[in-house]
Amino acid sequence: MKIDKIIIANLKCSGCATTIQNELSKINGVNKVTVDIKTDSIDVEHNDVSLDTLKERLYQLGYPEATEENGLLLQIKSYASCMIGKVNNL
Repeated sequence: MKIDKIIIANLKCSGCATTIQNELSKINGVNKVTVDIKTDSIDVEHNDVSLDTLKERLYQLGYPEATEENGLLLQIKSYASCMIGKVNNL
């Protein structure tokens, strides 16, 4: 078992956290996802899942790694992901 910490951009609220947890948990080998909104970080407990796979899925959702370019398209994607997460929290 391995735990990777990823610092991301565009993390705003519990809606974002819900979407991230749900989507990363769908990746085969991911056991647990913990999102910390205060530190913009995600801890992913997994069985040999590539860090690139995790980062790519986050990027697709609009949450790039904090060191990556964060353009308008990614910010819009993150708002959409956030809204989906908020609906799922209802």
